[in-house]
Amino acid sequence: MTFTYPNQGTCSKMTRIELNEDHTIESIQVVGGCNGNLKGIASLLKGMKAEDAIARMEGTTCGPRPTSCPDQIAKNLRKALAELG
Repeated sequence: MTFTYPNQGTCSKMTRIELNEDHTIESIQVVGGCNGNLKGIASLLKGMKAEDAIARMEGTTCGPRPTSCPDQIAKNLRKALAELG
């Protein structure tokens, strides 16, 4: 199932998540932000359980900001899991 959410407080604008029924991440695409870094993160997350990705990234900050692109991915994964049921 595919989910799309706006990002808040980061250079990136949006996260598109494709999750399998067993909560494994099929793909993640982040629009905007640091292109190479976010492609690398997306590649590392493929095949990982969403819960594990959340545990690793949630709370990460970027400079003086209270959030970051990885933190936004984690928050959006939480939303996707809630919608997936």
